[in-house]
Amino acid sequence: MRKHLIALFAVLLLAGAAAAAEVHEPALAPGACPLCAPIEVFFSPNGGITSVIVREIGNAKFSIHVQAYGFTSAPIAGALAAASARGVQVHIILDRSNMTNRYSAADYFRNHGITPLIDSMHAIAHNKIMIFDGQTVLTGSFNFTQAAEHSNAENIVILRDKGIAAKYLANWTMHAGHSVPYAGRE
Repeated sequence: MRKHLIALFAVLLLAGAAAAAEVHEPALAPGACPLCAPIEVFFSPNGGITSVIVREIGNAKFSIHVQAYGFTSAPIAGALAAASARGVQVHIILDRSNMTNRYSAADYFRNHGITPLIDSMHAIAHNKIMIFDGQTVLTGSFNFTQAAEHSNAENIVILRDKGIAAKYLANWTMHAGHSVPYAGRE
């Protein structure tokens, strides 16, 4: 009898959890990745964040807006260049340290037809975001660097919500307004 009560309790608990998930799961924005969850979370080191970012860049159809502090990840830079080559509008704002750092993707982007903007209005332009097609936001502590993938404790959150994306895009636009085009190494 006790085994039957435990089994019945487990079935009711699972059924309740499934019903709660059905009721509270937000709908995806039109055009969003149908196989992707509305919210995804990833951690490093070695958690595959770079691959996830490359996946999201590959899914972009119209536009990608980037704000980055550090940027030395060859796979992410390559994916952005490939997106631009296939007709996606790629817009990038980088921290001013990218003008003088020994390693930065700023020159790579320029050489691939993407002129990054440099935000030098702040002590550090520390945002780490990507906005895809005005509908999906990728944000977190993860700098777009090799160290962030392999050495650091980092995270990203992907939010598939057009309203949140609009707020991030408005903030991106505000920063673009006081940034200057990258002209090459100083």
